[in-house]
Parts: sequence; structure tokens; C-alpha cells
Amino acid sequence: MPASQSRARARDRNNVLNRAEFLSLNQPPKGTPEPRSSGRKASGPSAQPPPAGDGARERRQSQQLPEEDCMQLNPSFKGIAFNSLLAIDICMSKRLGVCAGRAASWASARSMVKLIGITGHGIPWIGGTILCLVKSSTLAGQEVLMNLLLALLLDIMTVAGVQKLIKRRGPYDTSPGLLDYLTMDIYAFPAGHASRAAMVSKFFLSHLVLAVPLRILLVLWAFCVGLSRVMIGRHHITDVISGFIIGYFQFRLVELVWMSSNTCQMLISAW
Repeated sequence: MPASQSRARARDRNNVLNRAEFLSLNQPPKGTPEPRSSGRKASGPSAQPPPAGDGARERRQSQQLPEEDCMQLNPSFKGIAFNSLLAIDICMSKRLGVCAGRAASWASARSMVKLIGITGHGIPWIGGTILCLVKSSTLAGQEVLMNLLLALLLDIMTVAGVQKLIKRRGPYDTSPGLLDYLTMDIYAFPAGHASRAAMVSKFFLSHLVLAVPLRILLVLWAFCVGLSRVMIGRHHITDVISGFIIGYFQFRLVELVWMSSNTCQMLISAW
């Protein structure tokens, strides 16, 4: 008996198919089904069919995966268009930000550009309007100045609310100034200076008798205020355009709720 076992081991060692390079020939390829002769083993007590719930769950997953893949690989036309316009907006805003930092190409003109932007700030306009209202002695002048003050306060509240809701940052990492914190003009969308300039210029064009050159200068001033905010890197181009649109609708709203002279006199006397 031991001699037969030793002969069997020697025969296995001498078998070429038992070498390491030929072992893969003895293994069945992956994914091939087992022969039907093993059906007797599968019919034993240990083999159990998979539960019906697992099969239904796998079928549902296989039906859902292609739809999810299509949604990820095939975005909608609106999404592609929106992302493309957003990329163009950011690229153009960065190109126009020539005064955004000390190392910018127009860094020497940064102070002048910031001064143009300050002419559209809310604090100087509110303070100047209140001062003129105190010094005014005519009923018509007080009526116009009181409604202008209402429009300026409406502009600050509207811009602050929308900026707090959107929370969009500017194209460059520039911190707001002290006057910006006072008027809650912290974020980029919409541009508060642009909305105020558009609203004030439209207000003056409608309620003041101005010569043609002054009217042209007033429109150019509003445009330069919006452009200055892009040049110093505080706002995108779409922020400024949205600010102009919001400023126009603010003017229309003030025209709808225009306070009469009697109402203005009552508010001035109460104040």
C-alpha cells in the first residue's frame, strides 16, 4: 500500500500538466456554467433558491441605472446654455478687472476708479438728500426730495435682501469697504451702485428740467459707475446689468406709490 502511494506521488510530480505554467489549463474558464452532472449536488438540502424579493430588487435596480446614467451623461440644453453663459460672464469680468489689485495692469488708476464708484454709493446720496430736504423751503422741492429719499431707502433694502438670498461672490477676492458694510452691500449680485445710479439718473431725468448735455452726462455717469465696479473686481458684468434693471423697476415702483405734497408735509412735520 505505501509503495502504490509513492508511485502515485511520483506520477503526479512527473505529470507536465501539474507545472505552474500549465495550471490554468486545468481550471475552468471564469463565467462558464457548471456541468449538468452537478445538478445532483445542487438539489441537495444545502442548496436553496434565491429569495424572490432579491430578484425583484435587482431587476428594479437594473431598470433604474440606465436612466440615471443618461441623466448624468446627457445634460439638458438649458443647463449647457446656462453654464456656458456663466463661464463667459466670469471670463469677461476677469478681463475687465484691470484695477482689481495692486499688480493689475491699470493699478495706478485704481483710486480714480474707486472714486467714481463712491459717487454711486448709498450713504452720500442719503446724507445729501436729507441735507437738501432740511434746507429746502418750497413744497415742490420737498415733495421731490422726500420721494427720492424713499427710493434710496427702497434701493438699499432691495439690494441687501437679494444679495443675502443669492450670496454670489465677485470675480476677484476683494473685501468690501466700510461704506459697503454700512449699506449691507457685501455680495456681488446685484450691484448696488449700478441699481442706485440707474434709479437716480432716471429719477432726475423725469422730475428735473435739465439741458440736453446734462441729460447725456447723467446717463454716462450711471454707465461709468457700473463699469467702475467691474474694473475694480467687485462685480461681474451680469451683476451690473441686473443692477441697472432693478434700479429701473425701483423707479417705476416709486412712481406708482408717489407721495403727494400733503403726505410729505405730514411726514416732515412728524419728523
